[in-house]
This record gives sequence, structure tokens and C-alpha cells, in this order.
Amino acid sequence: MKYLRFGYVTGPLLGVLWTFVVAVTVAVAMSFATGEAFRPSISGAVLFGIPTGLALVWRERAMIASAVLTVVYFVALSLGIGPVLTSNASLIARVVAALFLGIGIGWPLAVYLKELTMGALTRHEFEDAVIKALKGFGYVFFTAIVVIPFYVMVMTSLKNQAELMQNPLDFSIDLSRGWGLFRSYVELMTEFNFGTYMWTSFYISVLTVLITLLFAIPGAYAVARLRFRGQATFSRSILLIYMVPMIVLALPIYIAFSMMGLRNSIAGIVMIYPVTTIPVALYMLQGYFRGLPAEIEEAGLMDGLSRLQVIWKITLPLSLPALASVSLYVFMIAWNEFLLAFMLLDDPSKFTLTRGIASLNSSEIPRQHLMAGSVIATVPIMALFLGLEKFMTKGLTAGSVKG
Repeated sequence: MKYLRFGYVTGPLLGVLWTFVVAVTVAVAMSFATGEAFRPSISGAVLFGIPTGLALVWRERAMIASAVLTVVYFVALSLGIGPVLTSNASLIARVVAALFLGIGIGWPLAVYLKELTMGALTRHEFEDAVIKALKGFGYVFFTAIVVIPFYVMVMTSLKNQAELMQNPLDFSIDLSRGWGLFRSYVELMTEFNFGTYMWTSFYISVLTVLITLLFAIPGAYAVARLRFRGQATFSRSILLIYMVPMIVLALPIYIAFSMMGLRNSIAGIVMIYPVTTIPVALYMLQGYFRGLPAEIEEAGLMDGLSRLQVIWKITLPLSLPALASVSLYVFMIAWNEFLLAFMLLDDPSKFTLTRGIASLNSSEIPRQHLMAGSVIATVPIMALFLGLEKFMTKGLTAGSVKG
């Protein structure tokens, strides 16, 4: 390791690694966005990464490096060399790819290598540069994991059957089609009854939240505040249900619901969903209730309030952040649940949204309809989560520190 702690070694090494990371990212992004052929090159990353790393260790200039690299990569793309290769890409595509390569490599790499010199490095300087580069790689990697599948899903939903048959791997779109891009979504609402599926999922999720809170609040309060035989054992066993995979319970649930006449009914779904959400709600709420000062509740009891009045007038108002986060979490579980809905629902008029999407997975139904259904199921819950994320985070962390 000590042989790497020299600027003229660390700089080129990080230059090669980061150049290849950006090259892969740009090649994938440009291929998806334009439908043209871009591919990363390891040899090109080595050839261009080494001098880039050396130059930025010698003199850190982020803006100058990005501008110079943009020009260099455009020339390299035109000549068919470099960290990204293309054979028949248009001029505009090559310019955009070179711009992304220049900025994506030059600017971050200048930041990573800012504190390095050509000579021997201290342990702190070496580790700081490596950690910055790894952090940048983490951002790129996890962003790609999230964005690429969603992008493919959305772009596929905006295509027609002829485009998919012509080139299934072309994820660019033809903007000249105008509102025709959304034909799959219109057909899902008008011909496949997706509006009803969304409404069914919505009110089932809301009912699941209400039933879960109805049982979880008194249960969590009892575990957190009251003293009774077996309290510690009950507290530790709340999440034991999650140790048993739902697929193991599928057959017994199916048999029991069939015998009771609850299969293929909304009532059966509303009864079974809280079974999967109450334990996690209990676990989340008991931790928050333990974090609330017991003296406030004791003061209420001394003022003549009953235990239920203390819960209603004191504990619950103080617990609104936790209740909001638990409600959002339970709503997302119920909205996205698939296995139980797939197993218990056969009547299309009672399908939840996830069950309706599964019905689109057929050779007789175009793939763009399946992708459009997935977008419809994903976007509302994503918007809800992003909009209420700060409240959810506040509710989950509140009560982590007592007092």
C-alpha cells in the first residue's frame, strides 16, 4: 500500500478508475437516450485516464480541465478512440457525449485530487482522495440502479408496438407523435379498467392504515408504559411474524379464506393486510412512546384523567410525527402488496392495482401497456413518499433519544 502513496501513482490510478466509471455511465445514458450505439472502452479509459490524473495532480484546474477534456473527447469520438466508442452516432450525439465526458471526468477528478502533490503523500491525503472517489462511485452506482429501470419503464410505456418490434433496445422516443405518446395510458384507463384498480388500492390502503393504527396504538402504549407479566417477551416477539416468509403462509391463508367465503372479496383483503402491518407499526410506535417523558402522563393522571384520556389528550397529540410516519409506511406496504392480492382475488372488478398489473403480463397484451401500468402504480406512491419524506424521517428518528 505504501507504494501507492505517491501523487504520480495515486493520480493516474484514480484517473483511470474514474474515467472508466464516467465512460460506462455516459455510454449507457447516451445509448438509452438516443438509440445509437455507444460503448465504454477499458483501454481508452487507461489511455486517457493516466494523463488526466497526472495533469490534475500537477495543477488542479477544474474548469480548464473540463473544457480541455470536452474538446479532446469530441475529437476522440470522431476518430473512433477514447473511453467511449461509437461508430455511427450523429454529430449532436457526439457533442453531447463529449460534453458529459469532459465535465463528468474533469470536474469531479479535480476535486478528488485537489490536495495531492506529485511527491510522497501522507496517509490522510491518500485516504481522503480515495474516499472521495469511492463516494463519487457510490453516488453514480446507486443512482444508476434507481434511475435506469425507471427510465426504461417510462420510455417503453411511451412507445407503440411497431417501434418495440423494430428495436426493443431503443429507449429513445419520437416527440413528433405528440399526445399519441400517452396512448397506452389512455387505453389502460378506458379499456383495462385501471381507474377502478387505483381506487380499490387507495381505499384498501386507507382502511389498512386505520385498522393498523386502531390496534397498534394501544398495543404499543401498553408495551411501552404498562407493567404486566410477559411484557419483555411480548416486546421482543412483535416482529417474529416477519421471520416467517409470507409464501409459507400462502396455502393456509388460501384454504382458510376459501372455507370462510372470504376469498375473492375486498373484505378478506382488508382483514389480512393489517396482519402484515400491525407488527411493524407496534415496533415503531413503542420506541417512540418510550421516548416521551412519563412525567407528562403522570401529571395528567394526577389531574384526574383516566388512562384512556391521557392517551387521547396527551400521548397522541405528542406522537403526531410518529403516527404520520407509521401511516405513510403502512400505506406504502398496502399499496404495493402483490402476493396476497394475486392469491385471493380472481374477479377483475375487485382487482387491486398490483393484481391488475399482473393481469397485463400476457402474450396477448402489448408490453407497453404493462410498463404503463407499472408507471401508474409507481408514480403516485413515489410522489407521496418524496413529498412527505421529511415528516417520515422526523417520525422515525423522534424518540430515538429519550427526553
